[in-house]
Amino acid sequence: MTTLKIGDKAPKFKTVNQLGETVESKDLIGKKVVLYFYPKDDTPGCTAEACSLRDNYKALLAKGYTIYGISPDGMKKHVKFIEKYELPFDLLTDEDHAVAEAFGTWVEKSMYGRKYMGIARVTFIFDNGVITDIIEKVDTKNHANQLM
Repeated sequence: MTTLKIGDKAPKFKTVNQLGETVESKDLIGKKVVLYFYPKDDTPGCTAEACSLRDNYKALLAKGYTIYGISPDGMKKHVKFIEKYELPFDLLTDEDHAVAEAFGTWVEKSMYGRKYMGIARVTFIFDNGVITDIIEKVDTKNHANQLM
């Protein structure tokens, strides 16, 4: 999957959140950040993952984390997903999958024998812009516990 490793700096990226506000790699400096890549809004696994983070959001905040989810979905879809599940964190758009490519999470996948390119479900944890942990085997229903 990803070629990034613990101790690496975040690759340079620039995108927008669900409100069209710019978020970029320099925004990771001076913070503890959870950046989780997920395939698609409002699908069973992605919803379970987002809701696990939502349900444990206060505990994650208490640990000093800023949380961003990122998928190829656009702003309108993100807004609907956030409103439907009352998500308290920003979702970033990556419609051209440039951020996923920079992080090594745009990969070949296979479903029912059909190969296609898509997002690998991977979470990166940063402290001051440096990767401190990478979770490649995400347990969608218990993802917040994996972070704590």
